[in-house]
Amino acid sequence: MNSKFEGYSKVIKTYGILIVFFIVVLFLARGDVESFGPVTLIPAAFLLVYIFYTKRILESLMLGGLLGFLMAHKGDFFSPLSESFLNIMINEDIGWLFIVCGLMGSIIALIEKAGGAYAFGEWVSKRARTKRSTLLWTWILGVVIFIDDYLNCLTVGACMSPLTDKHKVPREFLAYIVDSTAAPVCVLIPISTWAIFIGSLMEQHGMAPDGQGVAYFIRTIPFNFYGWFAALIVPLVILGIIPVFGPMKKAVIRAEETGVLAPPGSEKIDMKAGEKFEVPANAKLSTFFLPILFLVASTIYFDIDMQMGVISTCAFIFVYYIATGVMGPEEYMDLLITGIKNMLFPLFMVVLAYFFADACEQIGFMDYVIGLGMRFMSPQMLPLVVFITFGITEFIMGISWGMYVIAMPIVIPLAAALGANPFIAVGAVCSAGVWGSHICFYSDATILTSAACGCDNFRHAITQLPYGVVGMILSVIAFTTVGLLGI
Repeated sequence: MNSKFEGYSKVIKTYGILIVFFIVVLFLARGDVESFGPVTLIPAAFLLVYIFYTKRILESLMLGGLLGFLMAHKGDFFSPLSESFLNIMINEDIGWLFIVCGLMGSIIALIEKAGGAYAFGEWVSKRARTKRSTLLWTWILGVVIFIDDYLNCLTVGACMSPLTDKHKVPREFLAYIVDSTAAPVCVLIPISTWAIFIGSLMEQHGMAPDGQGVAYFIRTIPFNFYGWFAALIVPLVILGIIPVFGPMKKAVIRAEETGVLAPPGSEKIDMKAGEKFEVPANAKLSTFFLPILFLVASTIYFDIDMQMGVISTCAFIFVYYIATGVMGPEEYMDLLITGIKNMLFPLFMVVLAYFFADACEQIGFMDYVIGLGMRFMSPQMLPLVVFITFGITEFIMGISWGMYVIAMPIVIPLAAALGANPFIAVGAVCSAGVWGSHICFYSDATILTSAACGCDNFRHAITQLPYGVVGMILSVIAFTTVGLLGI
């Protein structure tokens, strides 16, 4: 009884402090949004503090977004808040995300039930008998599946977790390898959804002629410094050249000494949580490789369109599995729905991240941060300032490709006006997006990787953070050097 009373007392105390804090912030945010100045940073600061204090990201995003709408609209906040959620849900990018990630969940559920993942695990285990070789296989598979980071992290995380579990690899370590391979590889290879998207932005804003976006994107690849460093740091950590340190070391010790592989709370986001796995009779490797190869091939065939790729792959799996007697039509449909259901919680977190980003946009957060960065602008400092400014913006807002949409029309003409190398400037934007997404607790990359690997997304982010900082420091040195050399 006392413990229950203490629990209620703690809740009342916490929310009492929050109410007082919100009132103080509203007092500071009097007047128009244009006059907020540094006050516009408060929701972002609150979000980070509350995440670290509670380790609960859903509530943090909701409260941070609510605070932003209160600051922007005062007492008339409810209608704009409701409209924000509606606009997010009808947003084309969110619709694409639900279709692609939902059906990716279905594809993984179907492959698992067919025994493809089990057969693949048996095939890899014969070639990777040690912890180190298994982790290297995880990295290699991440490099090979370079078409899209969502495809990469969902496929590699879901398929490799049973194998890494056998070697007592903590889920945090698996999530780090998957996450720090997916986007960095996609931003370094011109045959990827990232290359198509960024190339199209370069065309839209006059940097590349029509139809030459990818060709011009290729010229930015040498300057995507964070992508290079992040992708190369992973095998160095696996091989022990860079030691395991910080929170990751504690996770490794926990897994080795106690056998607890997933940190507390992981079952909430794990896309395979609660599933009872039964080893299928006559599990065939073809039930894994053929759907995955078809997914990659169809995505390329449809001009790197992941949505067309996953839809056509679901159709292929239906024909292939039913024709070969792997399962019947009813079981196929049940698994199709189950896979979509497994992705709902991670996708809801992405929606809340967009909600928080919208709140920040309405109080002028982006404009204020960019304005601060512009004070240090010069041809020599442009790459560094772009990388840091938009990296911080991505870290706070977690809007992934949305940041590129905002940054490109600013950076491309700015580089031209200053006489700076535009390919280095765009490379800095690309690096900023990957870096900010990696260290953000609620970015789509963090959430989807956590779901695929069965790892609490806070613990994934906090254990990956030190390695993200190492890559950031190396990138800062690289961007400073190329800026000063006037390359």
